[in-house]
Amino acid sequence: MDLPIIYHQDYIAPLPPGHRFPMSKFRQLYELLLNERVAQPEQFHIPERPPQEWIELVHTPNYVQAYCQGTLEPKAQRRIGLPWSPTLVNRTCVAVGGTILTAKLAINQGLACNTAGGTHHAFPDYGSGFCIFNDLAIAARVMQKLGLAKKILIVDLDVHQGDGTAFIFENDNSIFTFSMHCEINFPGTKQKSDLDVPLPIGMEDDAYLQTLANYLPDLLSQIQPDIVFYDAGVDTHIDDKLGKLALTDTGIFRREMQVLTTCVSAGFPVACVIGGGYADDMKSLVWRHSLLHRAASQTYHQFHL
Repeated sequence: MDLPIIYHQDYIAPLPPGHRFPMSKFRQLYELLLNERVAQPEQFHIPERPPQEWIELVHTPNYVQAYCQGTLEPKAQRRIGLPWSPTLVNRTCVAVGGTILTAKLAINQGLACNTAGGTHHAFPDYGSGFCIFNDLAIAARVMQKLGLAKKILIVDLDVHQGDGTAFIFENDNSIFTFSMHCEINFPGTKQKSDLDVPLPIGMEDDAYLQTLANYLPDLLSQIQPDIVFYDAGVDTHIDDKLGKLALTDTGIFRREMQVLTTCVSAGFPVACVIGGGYADDMKSLVWRHSLLHRAASQTYHQFHL
């Protein structure tokens, strides 16, 4: 068997010309993985839109209803940063379904990768920073609801703190949140993860990877999670428009290999999402996102999952 990868054609929703959220990257990532033979067509799994009650395991019914029906107040809409449309509602829900399916497949096969996901700035009753519903939090709750996992570790290596996720699980001992992020960056007001590792502006590959190595193996042995959710944001890259760290392509690939081999070799299943990445050069950005799937494919075969 090969690495399960999750993609849906509805991961794309139209945005106004010039909008700074790189919506086209999801389809381009799918195409790159096929064109460069990182993955075969039969490796792709198509998610379904989850039932609304699953989304409401994390988000308040009022917020879910207002967003889905397009009745959210303009101020709340602006905080999200994406103009509302029925297509975007569907895209948001399908992407959540993608992370749920990624988690199910990871538990079953040891490792799985979404080609979207990582909307970690969404709070229970509002969205923020291009994040509407928190797919990581919802998928974690669904795994618990279905009895597939009890103890969960969320490893968030997006350059921005996973503030929504931290807030959602602040008083929940069954889900441990670990965020390693650039200290002086969005969000301005940080929440309290179970473990926050703030990084200085301009940190490069070796220092970053050593910092990660100082924490991840110990966390795994302490927590003994039933599943690890990994947010592999590539906005840590030196050329990212919103990043402020200085990782190279090689550094990002080394990071993915480090996270995946550390978890998988110790017997912990990993569900991966691609997280943030912002650049005018879409080809380079998509390549950076593909490093996750390349590393995951290598790890999957290395450990004969």
